[in-house]
Amino acid sequence: MPEPHPLTGQQFASPVPPGTGWPGDTADADTPVARNARDVARLARTADSVPELGTLISVCRACPRLVAWREEVATTGRRRSFAGEPYWGRPTPDFGDPDATRLIVGLAPAANGANRTGRMFTGDRSGDWIYAALHRGGFATQPTSEAAGDGLALKGIRIAAAVHCAPPANKPTTTERDTCGQWLVRELHLSQERLRVILALGSFGWDAALAAARAAGWQVPRPKPKFGHGATATLTTADGRAVQLIGSYHVSQQNTFTGKLTEQMLDDVIARVRELG
Repeated sequence: MPEPHPLTGQQFASPVPPGTGWPGDTADADTPVARNARDVARLARTADSVPELGTLISVCRACPRLVAWREEVATTGRRRSFAGEPYWGRPTPDFGDPDATRLIVGLAPAANGANRTGRMFTGDRSGDWIYAALHRGGFATQPTSEAAGDGLALKGIRIAAAVHCAPPANKPTTTERDTCGQWLVRELHLSQERLRVILALGSFGWDAALAAARAAGWQVPRPKPKFGHGATATLTTADGRAVQLIGSYHVSQQNTFTGKLTEQMLDDVIARVRELG
């Protein structure tokens, strides 16, 4: 049964069909759909721009377990407080400035956050932290991100993910990580001429960024750089440009509630991203 979008009031089914008017949705019924890892690799190579890549990501169905989970949450597994809202229930594409010199790599969409809203780090506590910090750092036009269509825009930075579908228990399998990682490899290919800084959220984002860089033909230090909050490593693109990789503890509730990650720690690392980018 269609339900009203929390901002626009337009009626949508859950999961949201492509081309029906969801804010920010650039796919339609004719967008090619990846149904396995081979399709992901093939279709990723066809993307000539970051926005086109995001369109392809948003309809991907390559990982059966993730498809089943994201759609289960979108229909019968919703959080009670959002029971009357439509759920995006599709892969969450990258979000932000397509010409950015800085890229954030997170883990995966939250089941009742980006899986509901269709935008990275939107509609949950992790998003409250990252967008407030990006606003304080001069990258976001507003400090909050509650729903697609709320006017939020990013300047000079873009947010990607190691995995674009909400995984059960926030734990993608190795196969799911490697399949979805092919989208990130293409992201690096498309942005390497302008990219200067990658901010990896958590060890999963750190490892995903290193793996994608290596698969993109970039030089990655050996032994593998160790993750830590504030850790840095220099990556070298295929055309010889230096890209700084910076680590940050993830903006998960576990980290922010316990004080492992504080606002000041996050502000400090965002300031380094600005300085180096």
